[in-house]
Amino acid sequence: MIRPIVRDTQFLKKKSVAAGKADLPIGQDLKDTLKAHNKECVGMAANMIGVNKRIIVVHMAFADVVMYNPTIIQKDGRYETEEGCLSLPGVRPCIRYQSVTVRYQDETFQWHTNTFTGWTAQIIQHECDHLEGILI
Repeated sequence: MIRPIVRDTQFLKKKSVAAGKADLPIGQDLKDTLKAHNKECVGMAANMIGVNKRIIVVHMAFADVVMYNPTIIQKDGRYETEEGCLSLPGVRPCIRYQSVTVRYQDETFQWHTNTFTGWTAQIIQHECDHLEGILI
C-alpha cells in the first residue's frame, strides 16, 4: 500500500523501536511507497510513512531491499556532502562515510552482516539516521 509521507519533524525525531515478524507488511508498504516516489527518492525509513519501527528500504541497482532492525556497526572514509529528504524541504549538509558495515534482518528475519560502499552506503546512513530520530 502506498502511504502518505510524514513531514512532522516532532514525529520524525522520535527514536524507532525494534521490528518483529508482525511488521512484515510495513516492509511491503515501504517498497510500494518508494516505488511511487522513485523519481525523487532512493530510500525510506518506516517513520517516513508514519510507523515508528526499525525498518528501511534502499534502492540497490535493480531491486528495493528491505532491512529490518539495521544497525551500522562500522564506518570508514568520512566525507562531507549535502542531501535532500522527501520528508524535509531543501538540501542540507551532512557527514557520511564511503563504506559502512550493517547488521540487519531480511524478510525471513535471518541476520546478515554486509558491507556497502559509495551511493548505497550513503542511502543506508541517511535511512538509519531516521531510525535514530536524526534529521539532516
